[in-house]
Amino acid sequence: MKRFTAKIVDMIKEENLYASQGGPVILSQIENEYGNIDSAYGAAGKSYIKWAATMATSLDTGVPWVMCQQADAPDPIINTCNGFYCDQFTPNSNTKPKMWTENWSGWFLPFGGAVPYRPVEDLAFAVARFFQRGGTFQNYYMYHGGTNFDRTSGGPFIATSYDYDAPIDEYGIIRQPKWGHLKEVHKAIKLCEEALIATDPTITSLGPNLEAAVYKTGSVCAAFLANVDTKSDVTVNFSGNSYHLPAWSVSILPDCKNVVLNTAKINSASAISSFTTESLKEDIGSSEASSTGWSWISEPVGISKADSFPQTGLLEQINTTADKSDYLWYSLSIDYKGDAGSQTVLHIESLGHALHAFINGKLAGSQTGNSGKYKFTVDIPVTLVAGKNTIDLLSLTVGLQNYGAFFDTWGAGITGPVILKGLANGNTLDLSYQKWTYQVGLKGEDLGLSSGSSGQWNSQSTFPKNQPLIWYKTTFAAPSGSDPVAIDFTGMGKGEAWVNGQSIGRYWPTYVASDAGCTDSCNYRGPYSASKCRRNCGKPSQTLYHVPRSWLKPSGNILVLFEEKGGDPTQISFVTKQTESLCAHVSDSHPPPVDLWNSDTESGRKVGPVLSLTCPHDNQVISSIKFASYGTPLGTCGNFYHGRCSSNKALSIVQKACIGSSSCSVGVSSETFGNPCRGVAKSLAVEATCA
Repeated sequence: MKRFTAKIVDMIKEENLYASQGGPVILSQIENEYGNIDSAYGAAGKSYIKWAATMATSLDTGVPWVMCQQADAPDPIINTCNGFYCDQFTPNSNTKPKMWTENWSGWFLPFGGAVPYRPVEDLAFAVARFFQRGGTFQNYYMYHGGTNFDRTSGGPFIATSYDYDAPIDEYGIIRQPKWGHLKEVHKAIKLCEEALIATDPTITSLGPNLEAAVYKTGSVCAAFLANVDTKSDVTVNFSGNSYHLPAWSVSILPDCKNVVLNTAKINSASAISSFTTESLKEDIGSSEASSTGWSWISEPVGISKADSFPQTGLLEQINTTADKSDYLWYSLSIDYKGDAGSQTVLHIESLGHALHAFINGKLAGSQTGNSGKYKFTVDIPVTLVAGKNTIDLLSLTVGLQNYGAFFDTWGAGITGPVILKGLANGNTLDLSYQKWTYQVGLKGEDLGLSSGSSGQWNSQSTFPKNQPLIWYKTTFAAPSGSDPVAIDFTGMGKGEAWVNGQSIGRYWPTYVASDAGCTDSCNYRGPYSASKCRRNCGKPSQTLYHVPRSWLKPSGNILVLFEEKGGDPTQISFVTKQTESLCAHVSDSHPPPVDLWNSDTESGRKVGPVLSLTCPHDNQVISSIKFASYGTPLGTCGNFYHGRCSSNKALSIVQKACIGSSSCSVGVSSETFGNPCRGVAKSLAVEATCA
């Protein structure tokens, strides 16, 4: 570990990247969240942390070192917070800054799980609360979603998509309103900068679940007003003025008087994205392609490589494969003296993560663990023949454990027992301690079939659909345009895919999330957890798999699949991602956009709330207004509808202001639209399209 850490530090120093050298690197981190598990190691864990701290600081980076989630981080290491909320966090010394190294913008998706998301109102609340209570540094995890290409997923059953509901999504598209609202939050905090860096906050209670924090020194003053109640909006009195605070929100007052932003009131537009399906455009003329456009090679069942080896007993998988492959074959031949066609049961116990069992070359059954429990036990009915029978068990991993006390000992694979049950006279046969033959990986992996350029690809015989252990290949033209691209793997079972030799990751569209745990909408009020806000229950966890445009050529692209369970590749299609609609919903009680802060003082005119729309691409203009209502509109983006009160001028006014422009702004007030219902709080809701 010391050699590795020193190597990384030396590489950074050689490029003059540390801030102490004039570069951009302002912090170094040693260890990560070890404090969550170090108690399991007792005194050795404490000694290790002291050693790691001493080792790191001895490397003389010229910038501070941090340890995340390490309450006893030795001086001068700064202990920091990771989590959904860090406002209550306190560093272990008053000489250390309060730092939030991982603000979790969402959560990861497991295969077999529903899709988690985190409402931006809650995320903005968490950010504002952190700075309200003396925070100095905050970092998002994740700010840009990603993709676990190849076999890089960081933990068992983590899906290939690592979108994380981040402000910028897996495809590089800004996720609205999350990105825009957080941008406004940070602009608002920036307006308080002079006060924030000059002094510590004075925190007082304004009532139950109500809190004010004031940063004041001389003539400089900034304040944060928080309502941490999960249900009730309130009006509070602060410094002689009244302020309306929605539940679970923070208002930011850069001058201790005027609200520039409330975390629950979103000025930013939201966007609805959609995927447009395109058929797989096969390149014509490939000599290998069949009438389906696909060629194929069957992966042999069981032992097929020269580097296989015998071993008595059942081996743990990770130490056997050294992660060279997801796959490990366990193969055994037995002599069955019973009647041909006799039904027995093959009992298998595995540490995970999944397996396929073959009897005499035929798939007899499969089983998988899940993200909460990797281990499993399965009883597979099998039919044996008289005499020699071959049992081939293909065990596979779906990402490796990378965190937890003693996680290196958790293991994977079939460690047994493996027992044949239901033999003659009710006997059983324990196969666990017999001499098994092992093969690390697949023959097709050794042959480099993933590149598509090697091997004897077949296109002449009957095209194999819904059969296990098949390599498939086709050539295709890239979807036109510049929109992000994904492959829809509906119709396939489980496996891995490569585009032009680059692995786009494991696919598993047949792993369906539970029907329970999702809601039509998620109440942002109250503490967030990974299971609070989820969508896509009862559906496959992931059907769309990102293919970077940079990996594609206009034509002549090669797509290779390895299918484990059985599927139909002719059902595969490409999709491209577009922004379908822009929406905004702004009330007459919203603060003006942060960029208009103090503009009323400069212009002499009172500035009110504004609804703004901007097309996502520079070459686009607003082409239509699908909905506009000023009054009491209801619903959400894509499903707005008129309430009991609605101005009959709204649509024409918004159309005139917006159509033909790349962006537009409309004041949200009765001065603009007339007053359709006096004495009622009103808002403006708009849905537009760009082209």
